[in-house]
Amino acid sequence: MAWRDSRSNRSKLFLFMAAIIVGVAAQVSITSFRANLNSSIESQAKELLGADLEVDRNAPFQPELQEVLDSLGGDVSTALEFNSMAFFPKNGNTRLSQISAIEGGFPFYGDLITEPASAASAFQENGSALVDEPVMRLFNLQPGDSVKIGKLTYKIEGAIIEIPGQPVAASFFGPRIFIPKENVEDTGLLQRGSRLEYVSWHKFPEGTDMIAVEERLRELRDEGIRFGFDTVEEREEEVGEAILYLSNFLNLIGFIALLLGGIGVASSIFVYIRQKINTVAVLRCVGVSSNQALLIYLIQAASMGLIGSIMGAALGSLIQLYLPVLIQEFLPVDINLFISWSSIAIGVGTGLVISVLFALFPLLAVKKISPLYSLRSISINLLQLLTNRTKITLSAVLLTFVTAYAWLMIGRIIPAVFFTLGLVACLLLLTGFAKLIMKGSRKFLRAGFSYELRQGLANLYRPNNQTTILLLTFGLGVTMISSLYLTQDMLLGQIDFGEEEDLPNLALYDIQYDQNEGVNEIITSSGHQILQNVPIVTMRIQEINGMNAEALREDTTKDVSGWALNREYRNTYRDSLLETETLVSGEWIGNVDGMNDVVPISVEDDQMENLDAVLGDTLTWDVQGIPIQTYIASTRTVKWDQPSPNFFVVFPAGVLENAPQFFATTINTNSREASLRLQQELVQAYPNVSAIDVGQVVETVRAFLDKVTFVIQFIGLFSIITGLIVLAGSAATSRFQRIREAVLLRTLGASKKQVIKIQVIEYVLLGVMASITGLILSLGASTFIGYFYFDIEFVPNFFIIGVEILILTALVLLIGLLNTRGVHNKPPLEVLRAEVA
Repeated sequence: MAWRDSRSNRSKLFLFMAAIIVGVAAQVSITSFRANLNSSIESQAKELLGADLEVDRNAPFQPELQEVLDSLGGDVSTALEFNSMAFFPKNGNTRLSQISAIEGGFPFYGDLITEPASAASAFQENGSALVDEPVMRLFNLQPGDSVKIGKLTYKIEGAIIEIPGQPVAASFFGPRIFIPKENVEDTGLLQRGSRLEYVSWHKFPEGTDMIAVEERLRELRDEGIRFGFDTVEEREEEVGEAILYLSNFLNLIGFIALLLGGIGVASSIFVYIRQKINTVAVLRCVGVSSNQALLIYLIQAASMGLIGSIMGAALGSLIQLYLPVLIQEFLPVDINLFISWSSIAIGVGTGLVISVLFALFPLLAVKKISPLYSLRSISINLLQLLTNRTKITLSAVLLTFVTAYAWLMIGRIIPAVFFTLGLVACLLLLTGFAKLIMKGSRKFLRAGFSYELRQGLANLYRPNNQTTILLLTFGLGVTMISSLYLTQDMLLGQIDFGEEEDLPNLALYDIQYDQNEGVNEIITSSGHQILQNVPIVTMRIQEINGMNAEALREDTTKDVSGWALNREYRNTYRDSLLETETLVSGEWIGNVDGMNDVVPISVEDDQMENLDAVLGDTLTWDVQGIPIQTYIASTRTVKWDQPSPNFFVVFPAGVLENAPQFFATTINTNSREASLRLQQELVQAYPNVSAIDVGQVVETVRAFLDKVTFVIQFIGLFSIITGLIVLAGSAATSRFQRIREAVLLRTLGASKKQVIKIQVIEYVLLGVMASITGLILSLGASTFIGYFYFDIEFVPNFFIIGVEILILTALVLLIGLLNTRGVHNKPPLEVLRAEVA
């Protein structure tokens, strides 16, 4: 019976299915891709690290650590990693680069892929360099050209294509350059203050007890020896967790698209059942029970959900083939693609459950349709036929399912509950907006308006209107996509300093004490303005209030961050606050006579929490072997988003002038070309000095954010598509009603042009209202994100908002007109016959 009844309505049912198809496709593509990725990570676990063990330290290894590493046996490869300016003589370009001076056969697992392939092994033998392929392409470099690092010039042996365990995106913030470790001390780069990372990779014989190795290294750390290490299992877990967080986030976005599809199904079934009231009443007259009538349409809805879910799973399996193209450069492994049947099963099951749960709202009303309805033409609100208990029960089941699925994706119940509550809040807000729009359009309607405008406004609140369903589905999709755009624009606005003439656009660091005067002379002789020339002294915290690190860790009343306690601090001294700083508490003391007494210092406000400190607490510093006693005299806030040297701790003048130190300098140049010329001159004269081009940093961050947000927007786009499909389904379902209205208007004297104009006005208004509603929510979301997560005051970009409104309105108008095309061409007789039938 369900099959026979559906024969005349299958085109409508396909539109219902389309919403489920898109939602399930989003789910299956993401979960399948995650399964592919997890399998790839597991199979390439050793390639992630390139060795069995990696040990790193920002200073030469202590004798105790080196002794333990030597006792482990196996193959060893070492490296010295640092950032430095690279100069390319072929065209005079410079670029701050990530330098790895390598000795040995790293990587032990996986392949260092170069072009030509022989360069991977030849660069150490020939004393040459490997340069990242993107910068080779950017500067039109070829193997055989040269690169100057420090005082040494290396022949470029080849281009780096792929490094085991490192994604291509690792080069976004500076190209990677490999050089031999031999003679690296002769480069003139390893000066005091340079940030160096000493790395050791180890490959052990088969059967080595890695648990025992880890325990021995942890014992060394417990003894106070500072270093970091990674094993294959730890690296696999770290990468897996990062991938899990990203895929869970994307999966929830895809799940929202599926929920929107469910809302579309519910809306479509409501209209579909309203058209079937007479059929159901007749069936009841001939002996069909209420349960049988319900079962007929429940089978149709379930079949629709099942077929749509299967089609969506097939589409999602195809989409996953495209996902590696989007994010491969962010991944440290090569992805092995395969069909994940478990992901397909979950997607089909989820789509079927969503279809049935949402369809139950209108379908349960079928049980309340009595045989009497076959004799009377009654306008019925199906939702009013359901009891409050039924509505509450169905809503509770649906919310429980949503929470359970979010819990499955996130792995924690509290965030899953907040996800559900946030989704419900958005849907309630959108529903409220829809009701306000319908009520407002009724009140706004004026007799003085043109005939077409009055009819278009009236269509927003008349029976079979599409206002609520469009705002729920399309509005939520717009909210997500627009929030991403606005948040990205907000972040870029914080780092885009190109138009601010009083801010630095070039920063120099690692300037040695005896080089500072010469560097400043080059800058000023070139006609550039020095904004800051800041001394920097490296030191570590030795004690807090007389307690060393071990005592602080054992004291359960203290909550000192290990990062804040163990890090190497780069502090400065001066007699005044900067414009980027604001005193919060205490007294700023800018000058002291010497180190005879306890020295007053100023600490950044957030760092006070990390140190679990208050005003007056004492800190003992190890300034390169010399202890200095200090107390916290003041706290201050710092604008970290400004392109100038900022510090956690500032000493007064008169204390650190004779300590070993280096300098950082910020400059304002009048053009990008002038900045490049200055960098070239400085690199030639002082190879160890590194330069950060602020404009280049902004471009790099912009490119990185563009790639990340594109991935998220690609998944979020499914929600927009779902909203358009639901709109199409709603328009198709109410097509007969539209034809009837058009015929009546034509009968009353309206021209064909007027009928089309009424439809255009209606869909333009719907598009504008849905866009504005979604954008209002996205503005709220972006403000929330900016305030609570980034501590940034959100200022909306009205140009972006205006463009979004135009594009989204055009989409709604296009879909609406396509699905109501031809309604003004129907003859009145056809409608009358349908009414009589």
